[in-house]
Amino acid sequence: MKKIRYFFEALFLYLVFAIFKCLPAKTASDIGGWIGRMIGPKLAASRKARKHILMALPEVDNERAGEIVRGMWENLGRVIAEYPHLETISRDHTSFENEKQLLTLLEKKNQPVIFIGAHLSNWEINPIALLTHYNRSVDVTYRAPNNPWVAQLLDHARTLGNRVNAYPKSIASGRKIMQALKDGHALGILIDQKYNEGVDVPFFDMPAMTNPVSVLLCQRYHCPLVPVKNIRGKDGCSFRIITYPPLDLFDADGAPRPVEDVLKEAHVLLETWIKEYPEQWLWLHHRWKN
Repeated sequence: MKKIRYFFEALFLYLVFAIFKCLPAKTASDIGGWIGRMIGPKLAASRKARKHILMALPEVDNERAGEIVRGMWENLGRVIAEYPHLETISRDHTSFENEKQLLTLLEKKNQPVIFIGAHLSNWEINPIALLTHYNRSVDVTYRAPNNPWVAQLLDHARTLGNRVNAYPKSIASGRKIMQALKDGHALGILIDQKYNEGVDVPFFDMPAMTNPVSVLLCQRYHCPLVPVKNIRGKDGCSFRIITYPPLDLFDADGAPRPVEDVLKEAHVLLETWIKEYPEQWLWLHHRWKN
């Protein structure tokens, strides 16, 4: 039964991708956003999203929480519709801020760098934009869907047909990631998902199990840990990517700072971004311990 369900799920998604691919990128994004906004709030998952919003943003009332839920679904609908157009959007509809700092990081030969971000705006664009703008490949990590056919389709889209290295979260991928950093690669990691084997770090003043691998790898290989924010523009299909100064990984004596302290600083940044653009964050994750 599971294989049959997976088959029809994948068949539907392949059909949706084919339709959106035939449309201009902006038109596809607008239609995907409209569908998300119309259907998403009616789904049971919206109750979970609303609960998370009210927990994290106590200043928000029920009416505003509803607006954020609708905006979240619109953004997610756009993300899905934009998958077939990631190369075009990253090249023609995306701009970079703090470009000088970014280029300085990328131009250091054999110097690995880890970029950290969140499921904000269209998070798939970040590594592809670095490729299309600067011809610099950035490896990415991701959590593969359970459906293998869906996973194959999304993987093909996010890697532009294997032009970007992508590592599903696994022990085998961990070894590949360490080798990539030894070889001087750049790596992108989203740090806003729950990780049961991680460290307990406050996120919106609530305990959140967080994956420490980004900090540990940077301290091990002495590479910068750079926060990156991606914001969707008011037209719905334009993006600004803003890079921030690298986080401090070592104290004044050169000793590694506690991982929890570095992650706390990273979480403060993420909280600021999400509070500024709450409709663009994916509130569906089980982010907190309880």
